[in-house]
Amino acid sequence: MISTLEELLPEAKFSKQPSGGGTPAGVRKHSSQSSAAVVYDDGHGKAALSVSLGRQNPEEVAEGDLACPDKNFTPFETCSATTLTDGPRLVLFKGWEYPDRREETRWWYADLLTPEGYRISVHEWNAPAEKGAGVSRPAPPLSLDRMKGLAQAEEWRPLLASLPEPEASAPRPPAPEGLSGDTILSRLTELLPEGLTVKESGKQEAEYAYVVVDDGQGKSFVQINIQPGMSDVAATLFGSDAEVLDDGTKVVTHQGPGEKGGAGVKMREVDTIRPGGLRVVISAFNAANQNEAASREEPALPLDQLKKIATSEVRLG
Repeated sequence: MISTLEELLPEAKFSKQPSGGGTPAGVRKHSSQSSAAVVYDDGHGKAALSVSLGRQNPEEVAEGDLACPDKNFTPFETCSATTLTDGPRLVLFKGWEYPDRREETRWWYADLLTPEGYRISVHEWNAPAEKGAGVSRPAPPLSLDRMKGLAQAEEWRPLLASLPEPEASAPRPPAPEGLSGDTILSRLTELLPEGLTVKESGKQEAEYAYVVVDDGQGKSFVQINIQPGMSDVAATLFGSDAEVLDDGTKVVTHQGPGEKGGAGVKMREVDTIRPGGLRVVISAFNAANQNEAASREEPALPLDQLKKIATSEVRLG
C-alpha cells in the first residue's frame, strides 16, 4: 500500500510519521480494512497523508452512506457529496482537525464508496501528523481534484480485491427508546416564541434535535435532549435546591460560559426531570453553533421561555 501510494503521488520526499501522531505510521490491517500513512514533503513543508481501503457487503451500500457532516458540529470550508455517473458515492471535504480551531491544522479528504462495496478514503493534513505536530505549511499539498483522482485510481483495485470478504451483517439493532429526532424537532419548532426565524435545524435518530434561530439580532443555537428512564440520575443532578413543580417535576437552571467553542460564548440551560424519570434538557447559546465565537450579546431565548418549553407536554406514545 505504501509503495502504491507513493507511486500515485507527485514527486516528493517520503518518510514515516513522527511518533505520537494521530494517523498510524506504516500499514495496518484489521478484518476487511487496511490503511497506510506517509509524510509527504514537496519542499513546501511536510504533510501527513494516509489512505485506507475497505470492503463492505454490496447489499448494504446505500446512496446516503457517504454524506457531509452537520456543519453545526463539524465546521468545514467546503464539502460536497455526489453520486458519480458510474455509481460510486464521493465526498470531498475541506475542514479542520479541531472543530474549535484551537490549532490551525487543516484536514482534507476524499472518500469514495463503490456499488461493489469497495471504499477508498484518502486524507491529508498541513502538518507532519494528524495530531501532536505543529502546522508546517498553509494548506495540505493536494487539491481536492487531485485527491478525487487518487481515490479513483485503478491501482487500488487489486489491493481491494485481496482484502477478506466482509462478514455477514449483524442484525440491525433495535431503534433507540424515546422520541424520534424528527418528532422532537417538530415539537421544538412549534414551541418557539414568535419573532424567531429558524435558519437551520438538525436532529439525531432519537432523543436530540437543535435549531438555529434569529430574532434580527444574530443567530442563536438552541438544542434539546429528551431522555426517558433517567430516574437513576435524579438525586445526582437535582439536589435540594431544585425547584419542584406541582406535578412533581424537578427543575434546575444554569447560566455561564459555553462548554465549547469561541470567545464570549454564553449558555442558558434548563434541566428537568419528571416523576416517571423523563428528563428534558434545553439550552440556548449566543452563537450560531458551539464551535464559533459569540454572534450576539445574549442567547435568543430567556430562561423563562426555555423552562416553558422544557416543561411542556411530552407524548412518548
